[in-house]
Amino acid sequence: MSDNKIQLENLYEEGDQWVQNLGDETIHAKRMGGIFRNFKWLAIIFWTPFFIGPYLTWNDKQAILFDMENRQYHLFDITIFPQDIWMLTMVLLFLAILLAAMTTVLGRVFCGYFCFQTIWTDIFTWVETKVEGTPMKRRKLDKAPMSFYKLKTKLIKHAIWMSIALFSGVTWMLYFGVTWADYFNADISTITLTITVTIASGAYIFAGFMREQTCLWVCPYARIQGAMVDNQSVMPTYDHYRGENRGKLKKGEFVDGNGDCIDCNQCVAVCPTGVDIRKGQEYGCITCGLCIDACDSVMEKVGKPKGLIRYTSLAELEYKQAPKPLYKRPRVIVYGSILVAALSILAYGMSTLAPMDLKVLHDRQPLFVQLSDGSIRNKYELKVMNKTDKDMQVDISFESPIKGLKFKNSLDLVTIPTGNVKSIFVYLSAYENNVGDDYEVTFVVKGAQSTLEYKTSFFTPRSMR
Repeated sequence: MSDNKIQLENLYEEGDQWVQNLGDETIHAKRMGGIFRNFKWLAIIFWTPFFIGPYLTWNDKQAILFDMENRQYHLFDITIFPQDIWMLTMVLLFLAILLAAMTTVLGRVFCGYFCFQTIWTDIFTWVETKVEGTPMKRRKLDKAPMSFYKLKTKLIKHAIWMSIALFSGVTWMLYFGVTWADYFNADISTITLTITVTIASGAYIFAGFMREQTCLWVCPYARIQGAMVDNQSVMPTYDHYRGENRGKLKKGEFVDGNGDCIDCNQCVAVCPTGVDIRKGQEYGCITCGLCIDACDSVMEKVGKPKGLIRYTSLAELEYKQAPKPLYKRPRVIVYGSILVAALSILAYGMSTLAPMDLKVLHDRQPLFVQLSDGSIRNKYELKVMNKTDKDMQVDISFESPIKGLKFKNSLDLVTIPTGNVKSIFVYLSAYENNVGDDYEVTFVVKGAQSTLEYKTSFFTPRSMR
């Protein structure tokens, strides 16, 4: 066994190697430039639509609006009603499986770049850096006794934090039809105020104070993600074969027996969760890649090749195996199949989303009545729903092979209010002698944008025998 291998085994046998910050101290991560830091800035832009969405208009109305009072959900030209809420199930299924698929392929890359907790924490710590200074200055300020300077600095930071948190809470409620004027005029309900304060407080506490502790103690995903990865998952990994033994090094120098890691701890200094990637994967790692930026910068300065810490898989690092194609990985195949199925069902639902809905209920008590002239009458309740944002006029007619079947009342140009279901009672009558073996009746509801049909039956004493 090589000396390097023995050293590695001793390294991982040491009891103090697997260390996780459990909230005993505040992580003040150093900010460094690099490709993965740039990716994180781009990820922040990913959340920009959240803040501009409520202000978009479409056809002189709010483009994205969740109208809970009228049970209407508007997304530009699309209006979704509770009857179509099954599509939300497909959306949630798609996002959940997409998260699992991303984890299988790239580890917790969602946590590192796109999770709202990560984004808000990154913004809050950026503000902290601008107000309080470098990590070293922030640590000194935390330990320093209270003074006018410390009080002023802390008040400025927390005022900005609370402004961002409150803006986030208000923005969320704007999607539900609340306006800034409602807040300024104190014309908001207790529920609206409670939700706003809850979201603002959550952002302030989770992003400002708990930070990585939110991922460790609150978010269940950090606990279960270990079951989603395998030895083919690509994650930030320290190449211990190349890096060990560690030792201080100056540019151009060579120390016999030392690896490329110069033990500068820059990878730990930039980690937003305080993880030492050199000790192996820990569930605190959110795979953001900032340690790669730090290590590559140091390797460049000391004249070593980049990639001591890099995105790679365990199979590639330990066994020098090329990554398997995605189509040869069972987990990816299963996740991909579910994703395609959910997306297909969702696409079908969106493409067949009609501007109105029709249901016909046949009166069952009684199924029919016999009139004084000997004819048989059936009663139907037509439930027509207007799924548009304007009142709709429809014509109601029927088709049937039954001879002499007729309406009792005229149903031309019936008005259906926007977003409402209107019950229309229809009476059809015919003489039993004119009713053959085919009892089918098809109601036709014709509107300006679409025509719907609904098949039912016409009952007579003979049909019940």
